[in-house]
Amino acid sequence: MARPRLVFLVTEGWFFLSYRLDLARAARDAGYHVIVATRVGNSRERIEAENFQLEPLTWKRRSLNPFGLLLDIIAIARLYRRLRPDIMHHVSLKPIVLGALAALFAPRVPVVNSLSGLGYTFTAQTAPARLLAGIVSVILAPLLRLRTTVTVVENNDDRRFLIEKLGVPAAQTVNLGAGVNLAFYPPLPLPKDEPVTVACVGRMLTIKGIADLVAASRILRGRGVAHRIVLAGAPDPENPGAIATSTLERWASEDGVEWRGHVADIRDVWRRSDIAAQPSLGGEGLPKSLIEAAACGRPLVVTDVPGCRDIARADVNAILVPPGAPAALADALERLIRDPALRARFAAESRRIAQSEFSLDRVLAATLALYAKLIQRPSS
Repeated sequence: MARPRLVFLVTEGWFFLSYRLDLARAARDAGYHVIVATRVGNSRERIEAENFQLEPLTWKRRSLNPFGLLLDIIAIARLYRRLRPDIMHHVSLKPIVLGALAALFAPRVPVVNSLSGLGYTFTAQTAPARLLAGIVSVILAPLLRLRTTVTVVENNDDRRFLIEKLGVPAAQTVNLGAGVNLAFYPPLPLPKDEPVTVACVGRMLTIKGIADLVAASRILRGRGVAHRIVLAGAPDPENPGAIATSTLERWASEDGVEWRGHVADIRDVWRRSDIAAQPSLGGEGLPKSLIEAAACGRPLVVTDVPGCRDIARADVNAILVPPGAPAALADALERLIRDPALRARFAAESRRIAQSEFSLDRVLAATLALYAKLIQRPSS
């Protein structure tokens, strides 16, 4: 009996390796023939080493050229017609839109759309971003309502957005949350070094609120509160909200601020850090970096926005602050910096929450169950 063919449509090879490799491995081990369609970049060797079929794409994540987008849709439609997959899994906004349009011209099979947060398109406040969000919504809504489609989100706020704002039937949406390998991210003892270190892990994007964290650090220095800020993550030049390298370097020149860029093993950051901060302005799915920090047993200081508040529980393992409020962020950080007993209590609760609710095994099992259900369901 032929193995069912599962296609992942992802913008970049590095993104697939960071966010969908575990799922692809689980699907392969469950008997699927896994195909990865992506712009490969430097990821070819790692993807092919997993015995996945690689289908290179030439698209550019940031490009919005209408002619280029049309060519991308045609290329994906031809790919789908050639591959004849049993299920298509589109990951993030651009693959969802282009992949769903391409699927209209291919044999009708189940489509899973993974919306990992609303991102820059729906959260940026600039006039071009608001215009783009309106256009995307008009195109996206009918595609997500197609009978063969299920959209997976990581938090209930995004699920409500799909149902209430885009009119997607509730039965065609599911919140599977997110998880990490709890064995790979064990509880780590809190450092005993001084000063207290606050780490922010993730891509260096404006919507991550990095500027607010740097501003909060300045406030703390003005109060004489000893601390250190570590920014761990690379800029993402193809994201319109990318923070310029020159800006990151300027921040890193300030007293007590360090920008480490990309870190291969993020556990090294948490071994040396006392507090995890995520001052996001919104648009998150469920930040993997926060789940990793919680799994390693770190107290959290985050903004009260969708996704972040799913892992951060106020006065249990975290302090929540309004987005875009550096003074409130400074107050929250100062409270934890000055109270080692509170840090220890929050740290233990973070690990407990990660273990009970954010296991990667649970997410993988739920996703594989969704695949099996969709493949067995008649397509028309």
